[in-house]
Order: sequence, then C-alpha cells, then structure tokens
Amino acid sequence: MTTAIATLSKPSATLIAAALAAVYLVWGSTYLAIRFALVSLPPFFQMGSRFIVAGVLLMAFLKLRGEKAPNFQKESNASDAEPWYWRNALVIGTLMLGGGMGLVGVASQTIGSGLIATFIAIVPMMVALIGLPFGKRPSKLEIVGMLIGFGGVIFLVQGKSFSVSTVGLLAMFGATLSWSVGSVLQTTKLPLAPGPMGFASEMLCGGAVLLAISLAVGEKISWPLDTRALLAWGYLVVFGSLVAFSAYLFLLANVSPALATSYAFVNPVIALLLGAWLGGEVVQKSEWLACGVILFGVLMFFAARLKSPSQDAPKK
Repeated sequence: MTTAIATLSKPSATLIAAALAAVYLVWGSTYLAIRFALVSLPPFFQMGSRFIVAGVLLMAFLKLRGEKAPNFQKESNASDAEPWYWRNALVIGTLMLGGGMGLVGVASQTIGSGLIATFIAIVPMMVALIGLPFGKRPSKLEIVGMLIGFGGVIFLVQGKSFSVSTVGLLAMFGATLSWSVGSVLQTTKLPLAPGPMGFASEMLCGGAVLLAISLAVGEKISWPLDTRALLAWGYLVVFGSLVAFSAYLFLLANVSPALATSYAFVNPVIALLLGAWLGGEVVQKSEWLACGVILFGVLMFFAARLKSPSQDAPKK
C-alpha cells in the first residue's frame, strides 16, 4: 500500500529509520504470529484468508485513491502487457503465496519460528542461482556468501528440530524454492501490474489458490477460535501484509536495493529472539551455530550487493 510518504523527494533519516524498523520488526515477528494462529486456523486456510482480506483492503484503498485495477481486456491506451497482468498475478501468487507461504504454514506446525526464518534467509541467494539462465551473474563475493549460507543450511537441517520432522523439512525446501522461482519470474517473464496494485492482485490470486488447497485437503477450523490465534491472524493481515509492505515500498523508492532488502538477515535474528522469549522455543547449541553461519553468509552476500547497487533481491 502506498502512502503519502512514498512521494517525498528527500525523506528524512528519521522516516527511513522508521520504515526499516517496521520491515525488520514486523516481518521478523510474523513467523511467531503464524505459529500462534495455527492453534485455531490450519496453515492453508490461515494464509489464504489472510491474503484475501489484505488484498481486498488494499485494492479498495487504491480504488478510493483513484487508481485503476488491471483490466482483463486491452484498452486502446493500454500497454500490451496489461491483459496479462491477472494471469501473471495468478502464476506468481500461486508460487510465492500458495507454495511459498502455504508451505511455511505447514512447516510451522512442527518447526520453531526462528529456525524457519533463518532457513528462509537463503532465499535471495537461491534467487541469484535461479536467475543465472536469465543472464544475472553473481560476483565472486556473492558466490562465497552463497556457499557459506548454503553450508549453514546443511548444518541446520542436521539439528534436532528438522531431523525429527521430515514433513517440515520438505515443506521448507518446497517453500523457499517456490518463493524463489516466483521472485525470478516476477522480475523477468511475468511482471505484475505497476506499483501496489500488482501486489494487491497477487494477494487476491494467491489467497484464492490457498483457500482452494485448504478446501481440497479438508482443513478444519478449531472452534471456538482461540483469542490469541485470532489476534495473531489480524496482526498478519494489518501489519504483516499492509503496514510492513507499505514501508518496504517506501524503502525501495528512497534507498538502495541492498538496504531495502537487508531484512533478509535481520528478520531471522528477530524471529529467533521472539521465538525463545514469547514462544518458549528451544534452540539447540548446534542450531544456534548453524544459524550464525547462515547469517554470516547472507551478510557477506549483501555486502557484495552494496558494492553493486544495481543488484536487487526479492520482496518478502
């Protein structure tokens, strides 16, 4: 969701810091919120309803601002790409939200939120690998960071949390792969509608796919709804899908891509601390070490990107 602050030509350092804090803290806390919501709301239904509601709210807000939703048919003054925006939103929404976030919900049933966030930290590196056929070549320093990060993941999955949950492990591999493929396609072959309208259409399509999966697998809501689960779901809709994304759009427009996407190595730290503090999650010593290795690799990867401002990473 765009806001008036996104149009400022020279945003203050305070405004930039506030936007970074929103992306770091809110997105870092969403993994624990997903786990809390699972008490009453099963994974695919939880994610699908979240994105449908957020997509409707965002689309309505943009329409009130006078912005136009993508058309299914090309108008005389429309670009050649416009008739395909909804198709692209369906494909990207299926991959990034249906596969990516849906499988994160599945994994959250058996794996701690902090470890999930750390696993997801390798997504920018996976995107770099998948982007190779599209002519995007990583630098030597990026390659070193990728090797360290992936080595840390191999170390991480040997720990107790992942080794006792084959379903959770497979779900995380599927989630990161699906999100990464969707991210590459979105920036190469299947662009969304410009601006936040594209994200709104992605949420609507992805949410619909998630609800269809929920219906197909026969998910059941646990009644009566747990108060904490309902509050967590509302937090995901308002803060996770709307507020933090608004801050992210502002950052993309006003700071370097490397700084805007630095959430990739900050979110896991937030998630690990919140999981241990509020969620009572236990992280083994070997898992803490693996998390440190992964975050070091991600930090090195982003350090290389700071040297190459043209490089970008996918949004959350």
